[in-house]
Amino acid sequence: MKQEYSTKQRGVILEFLRESSTHTSAKDILAYLNSKNIKISTATVYRTLDKFEKEGLIKKMTIGEGVGACYQYVDSASCQGHFHLKCIECGELIHLSCEFLDKMEKHIFDEHSFTISSGKTVIYGRCAKCSGIKEDGCKCHGHKEHDCK
Repeated sequence: MKQEYSTKQRGVILEFLRESSTHTSAKDILAYLNSKNIKISTATVYRTLDKFEKEGLIKKMTIGEGVGACYQYVDSASCQGHFHLKCIECGELIHLSCEFLDKMEKHIFDEHSFTISSGKTVIYGRCAKCSGIKEDGCKCHGHKEHDCK
């Protein structure tokens, strides 16, 4: 008989993901749980994350070779259908909602019959900080979640 995961452990992991403003790795979750003296195996964390993903509570994204997966809590207000920018120097992952990319996504569907999974799409490059560009020069609103209109 399959043993059900600890409700307390699942609850703490889900709460951590809800309150996290960034994409979180299993390693981050384990470090947090250890800091709270909550004993849990790495395998249990991964099983819990897989279950949350299947239930639609979180989103899983693999953002590069050797980096592993990142997870993010999904709610109706954020993390729905946006692209991601990943800095190849500092590793920052930025959410990007952009009319231009929305048009590109529509073009790819209309002209090529291909549906992009924008929430799993990552564009690699250098962030403003690593490029030496003043962040206040950004034409978008905000810097962690860019919204080009």
